[in-house]
Parts: sequence; C-alpha cells; structure tokens
Amino acid sequence: MVSLPGGLTAPPGGAPGGALLGSATRHSAVRCLTLGLLTTATTAVSLLLPTALGRALDALLTQSSGATRWVLWCTALVLTLAVLDACETVLGATTNARVTAWLRGRLTGHVLAVGPRAVGRFGPGELVARLVGNAAQAGTAPATLAGVLAALAAPLGAVVALWLIDPWLAAVFLAGVPLVAAVLRAFARNSSACVARYQDAQGRIAGALSEAIGGSRTIAAGGTADKEVARILRPLPELSREGHRMWHAQGRAAAQAVAVAPLLQVGVLAMAGVLVVQHRMSVGELLAASRYAVLATGVGVLVGQLSGLVRARASAQRLAEVLDEPATDYGTRHLPSGRGRLELRGVTARRGGRTVLDGVDLVVPGGSTLAVVGHSGTGKSLLAAVAGRLADPDGGEVLLDGVPLRELDRSTLRREIGYAFERPALLGTTVEDTIGFGDPPPPPHRIRAAARTARADDFVRRLPHGYGTPCAEAPLSGGEAQRLGLARAFARGGRLLILDDALSSLDSVTEHHITEALVRHTSGGSRLVIAHRASTAARADVVVWLDGGRVRAVGPHAELWELAGYRGVFGVGDAGGAGGAAAYDGDGAARGGEAARVDVALGGEGEFDAVSPTEGGDSR
Repeated sequence: MVSLPGGLTAPPGGAPGGALLGSATRHSAVRCLTLGLLTTATTAVSLLLPTALGRALDALLTQSSGATRWVLWCTALVLTLAVLDACETVLGATTNARVTAWLRGRLTGHVLAVGPRAVGRFGPGELVARLVGNAAQAGTAPATLAGVLAALAAPLGAVVALWLIDPWLAAVFLAGVPLVAAVLRAFARNSSACVARYQDAQGRIAGALSEAIGGSRTIAAGGTADKEVARILRPLPELSREGHRMWHAQGRAAAQAVAVAPLLQVGVLAMAGVLVVQHRMSVGELLAASRYAVLATGVGVLVGQLSGLVRARASAQRLAEVLDEPATDYGTRHLPSGRGRLELRGVTARRGGRTVLDGVDLVVPGGSTLAVVGHSGTGKSLLAAVAGRLADPDGGEVLLDGVPLRELDRSTLRREIGYAFERPALLGTTVEDTIGFGDPPPPPHRIRAAARTARADDFVRRLPHGYGTPCAEAPLSGGEAQRLGLARAFARGGRLLILDDALSSLDSVTEHHITEALVRHTSGGSRLVIAHRASTAARADVVVWLDGGRVRAVGPHAELWELAGYRGVFGVGDAGGAGGAAAYDGDGAARGGEAARVDVALGGEGEFDAVSPTEGGDSR
C-alpha cells in the first residue's frame, strides 16, 4: 500500500503512478511551490480571522478604544482571503494545464519511442483515452495535493488555536479525532479500487469506439450499426456500477463526516460555555472557539480533496503502465560500405502466445529483389517488420551488411531502411510534406522524381495546388494513397526498401510499371516485397514461400510455379506444370527427413539461403 497524506493509503501498484506525479510536480516546481505558499497563506489567514473577530467583539462589548483597529484588521483579513482565493484559483488552473501538457508530451514521446509494440499491447483507443482523459485527471494532482495539505493544515491549526484558548477545548475535540480518521481511511480504501475499475471500463469503451470509427464503412455496408453500438457500450453497466460505488463511497464518507462534525462542534461549544460561565473565557473567545471548531471539523472539504487525489493517482497509474513499456534501444554503430545485404539468422517471433515466425534463416544479397509470398497469417508482415526493426524478434538476429540491427544507431537505421505500407499514414501538411516525410526531408527535386517513379506525379499535379495541396483537401483513392506511400519510400532511398503489401490497391498496369521501376531502383540497394500477386512475384529475382511461419521453398517464381501448393497461394488450381523447384516435390515438401538448403546465385553478389522444415516424400 502507498501512503497518502494523513496516514491514508492507496491501492497496491500505485508506486509507479506516485513516482510519475512526483516527476510532474518537479517539472512545474516553481508553480507548485508558489501554489503551496498560496494555500499556506490562505490557511494562515483563515486561522487568524477567528481570533481577530473575537478580539473585535470583546472590544465592542467593552467599548474599548481598540475596537476600530480590530474591525479594520478583520476587514483586511477578509479582503486578503478573497485575493488569495482568486490567485489560488488562477494559479491552480494554469498549473493543472502545465502539468497535463507535460504528461501528454512525455506519454506521446514514449509511445512513439516504443513504436508499434505500444499499439499492439494497449490498442489505439485505449492509448488515446489515457493520453486525453487520464493525463488531464493526473494533471490535477499537484493542485489537488496542495488543497489536501491545506485541508489538513486548517484542522491542525484550529486544534492548536483551541489549545491556546484553553486546553480543555482541544481535549474535547481530540476525543473524536479517531472517529474522523476512521471515516477518511475507509473512504480512501473503498474509493481507490472503484476509481481504478471505472477508468478501466472507460478505456475499453474508448478502444471499442476507435475500432468502430476505423471500420465505419464496413459497419455501414453491413448494416450493423445497432450491434456495434451495443458492443461499444457493453462495459457501460460496469462503468455505471463502479461510478455509483465511487460516488456512494464519497457520499457515505461525507454523510458520516456531517454526522460526526456537529457532535464535535457541540462538544467544543458546550465546554466553551462552561468556561465562559466560570469566567475563564470571554465572549469573543467563545466566538473564536466556535469558528475554530468549524475549521477543525472541515472533514467534508478533506473528503472532496482526497477524492480528487485518489482519481489523479489512479490516472497516473494508468499512464505509468504505458511508460513501463520499454522504449526501443538503439546502438551506436554505423554501417560499412555495402549494397544492403540482409540476413535473418534463426529468427523466431511470437505474438499473443503464438509462434508466428519459427527459426527463419534467410540471406538477401545486396542489390537484389526478394518477394515474400504465403497465405494469410503465415508471418509475412511480421517478417517485413522484423527485417527493418519495426519489431524485434524473440529469438535470432537480423543483420544489414553484417551489422546487427540492434547495434545500429537510430539515424543510420532509419536513413538506410525505407518502408511502404498497404495503408500508408499520410502525415504532413501538404502532399509534398507527405512524400518527403522523414528526418531529414529529401530535397524537392528528389520528391518529384520519387513521385514520378511511383506513378503519382500526374494525379498530384491535377490537385488544386499541386504538391502544395493540403492533405486534408486532397481526396485520394486507396491506390493514390498507396502511390504516395511508395513515393515516400522511393524518396528516402537507402540500402534496403521494404514494401509490406504496398501494391495491393494498384491496378495491374500501374503495378507493372512500379514493379519494373522497383527492380531497376536506382539506389542500388535491396528490395524486400510482400507480394500477393503472381505478377509481382514473377518480377522479383527470387521468391521466398512462407508457410506456417517457416520457409517452405526458395527459388525463381517460374520454378516455384510448378508446385501445386505454391500456385494455391495465388488461388490457382492444380493445372500447370508439375516440375519441382530446388529439390521440392509437387506439394512443396523436400525429400528425405532433413533440412534442405537452397542456394541461388545472383550476379556474383551473394546467395539467397533458406533452411526449410522437411517431410518425407518423393523428390523430383
């Protein structure tokens, strides 16, 4: 359990959230310190006011010459309270905004540093919910903490003031303090778990909503809007239940405080009345004692402040869970001269407890084009991600020109490896910014040359402002968006270009032209293409056939086409030649009970190597 002010506790696992809030507070240390001083000053003035009122009353009753002076003191204290309260409100709001902005900046930077792994673990909707809602709630923590400290300081100061007036007054009040502490402790314990579950349900709703927005066309086409609404709002009863529990805990604590506070106040006033009758107190001191009794029993204010602090800490814990996901580590090495020779050595990758890539060994010679084919779910996209270190393998190693990708510094890695995706994110203000997206951006002439290579130049020039057209004002088809993504990859250059199904939305003619340009890519580097069309595979130097996360066959497309299983990848039946490729039979199984190694020489640069699992069977 984590300690809160006043000896209260937070739920287990709150320490990382507390550390995050500590960092946020230190980031705005000057503002938080000023806010703390303001709350301290407000509390001090609040504690001085009852004494001044009591003295003014005694002076008025005795017609003392000092009555006017005490009345002026009371007026000054009231005005000071008003000014301090206004300053505290403004500074509290600006501090909340500043801390929230810092938390969002840190979370956003960390999510991008982690990369696709963060989205895979939490989901885009959940990340947005934490970035927007939880960060805003956690951002209130410093101001709320200052409020809690002030709410604690006021009762403590009031008890001291009662003691200074007469120790019996403080003794009567302190007799009821254990009951007040029990009320606050029960509230903190009951509300913490409710708040955590409430925020978790909110995150699941946000995640489902994000999925539905992304699939809005499918939902509209399927006429399943009502079902999707029900799916999105499925956690709503849980949200309502936890919300009721949360507010019920706060309401119960407030009600108990309201029941306890008057008893303590009556006890203090009764003792004060006895002391007045015994002439041990003045009437003014009785007034001051009554005001201090009210301040000392300000449990309702403390309950509200504690409720805000509990919610802030629960939100900070959800942010800390994201920050606990380790960012991608980069090395310091640079690449030697080379043409982009890519090696995968025993690469194994798991997702969701399932082995997607299983001991893949592969060599892509520098300057060559390799197509990767296979049925859906065989690990093609994961192989593409591992090859460019958008994901790290769970086992094995990936090297580029002899250097492990983990040891490359970030700028070298991202400069030398380019990507194009099936659904490219069109980031950037204008179309030109989108094509040149990256650090550093390529020069304008290279951007336009890349657009021509990707067959995007014609439709870009037809846009209202050509390359200067804002992306938001450029209605693009799926194929046009893919061509912009391809142009971005071509503009980046580098030793290795990876196309992850980046030709799927193109018509056959455009795909033919781009594939031909890809094979003749002027950078001189290697190309790794995830292919779903036989025509794309046919233009590659060599094809790797993935099946069940393993390399089943490697060879030129013309030879692999004689295998019935290979033709089945492209939805083609058993018609066609039956000749084997690289010692594989008609179903793609190598003869014998041992691994078969396939070496295909290309231009003297190197070899494509693959080790595939084998089964018994007749060889060709």
